[in-house]
Amino acid sequence: MHVIVVGGGISGLAAAHRLLAAGVRVTLLESDRRLGGKLHTGRIAGVPVDLGAESLLARRPEAIELAKAVGLGDALRPPSVTTAGIWSRGTLRPMPQGQVMGVPATAAALAGVLSDAGLARIARDTELPPLDLSEDIGIGRLVADRMGTEVVDRLVDPLLGGVYAGDAYRISLRAAVPKLYEAARKHDSLLAAVRSLRPAPSAATANTPVFTGIEGGVGTLAAAVAENVAGRGAVVETGVTVTGLRRTARGWAAALDDGRSLVADGVLLAVPAPAAARLLAAEAPAAAGELAAVEYASMALITMAFRRSELARLPRGSGFLVPAVDGRTIKAATFTSGKWEWAAAADPGLFVLRTSVGRYADEGPLEWDDTDLVRVALGDLEEAVGLRATPVDQVVTRWWQGLPQYTVGHDSRVARVRGYLAGLPGLGLCGAAYDGVGVPACIGGAEQAAADLLRTLPTGPRGEAGE
Repeated sequence: MHVIVVGGGISGLAAAHRLLAAGVRVTLLESDRRLGGKLHTGRIAGVPVDLGAESLLARRPEAIELAKAVGLGDALRPPSVTTAGIWSRGTLRPMPQGQVMGVPATAAALAGVLSDAGLARIARDTELPPLDLSEDIGIGRLVADRMGTEVVDRLVDPLLGGVYAGDAYRISLRAAVPKLYEAARKHDSLLAAVRSLRPAPSAATANTPVFTGIEGGVGTLAAAVAENVAGRGAVVETGVTVTGLRRTARGWAAALDDGRSLVADGVLLAVPAPAAARLLAAEAPAAAGELAAVEYASMALITMAFRRSELARLPRGSGFLVPAVDGRTIKAATFTSGKWEWAAAADPGLFVLRTSVGRYADEGPLEWDDTDLVRVALGDLEEAVGLRATPVDQVVTRWWQGLPQYTVGHDSRVARVRGYLAGLPGLGLCGAAYDGVGVPACIGGAEQAAADLLRTLPTGPRGEAGE
């Protein structure tokens, strides 16, 4: 059997890896000249860095298992430091503990980040009528109703901004924090729901990092998977755009922008929602309509390298988040050389860090030229951590429409899309817009989509796929 995988990001690569393991012949097509999607490595002043995703959720197994399968097991590295901060009201403070995506288990957990009035408002959660979550709700709306807007502005929104570059009041509780959604349906107060999710301390979890990285950058995972699938016989083409899909008696035909038509038993779409909507418009118009309604946010990363000798003091910790309500340009900073030992060892004389800008419905800063973005980022860094130096190298990476927004009702939308596609054997869908934006979630969703697709393919002798 032959399956065409459309999209060469980590979802498409993971799907190809899974399909090959099942003995399927795979053709992977990527419209960009580069594979990997949001997993992208580069160099700054000679130091390897991630210009996209830079860590993996370690307590979800899919990414780690895939890394081991393609020979990167020995390259997995925990962060050197895990202490992050939040730059709020002009002061850099430690990130509060005992919270779930910014929602606290106690008011005391946010002491120093919130005002006295904000802390008192949290305690009123237990005095309100019992929670009644009969349907999905925006995280920001629920938290504001139960604990006050200050919790949303000062902690929930910055944390969600780091994951989705989104608006806390629009992001779905059910889709973005499903465990908290389920807990809130079982408890009378939000405080009790969060407390129920706090794991009991144990020796097993005490030394287990929440996140892990890969020596040389998380982007090396995409390169290793691509090399693996190509070495196992997959046909991998870059710079090729699929312009249309149609069902045939044989299965599916994919029209390419170079005039070719590839025929296969199945097609797995590992592309963002707008691209999937265009490709499904003819054969699955209802699904296409739902996918076209998925919104996206854009962001940019400003990565800079400094001579350590020119820094009066080195930034401490792994980085910090910035509440949008404070009106700063940057929304986060990661101290790469402090967080990852391999990055510091690549050139001990340099200190590499990166900042991010861009939030949902606010793409203005991304329109600035690179010089202005670097200048503004340096200004915010000076005010936040006292950094006063000129970078020896800098790289600005823009991710236009790069982060899908998991708005209220997102899970139901994805379920409807998959329901429409269930009537089309040999067609699958996976990617960050459907199964979670983290790297492990993308890999897990891709592997599940590949397994589901295989169950719909015909068995027995098949003819050769043609062009």
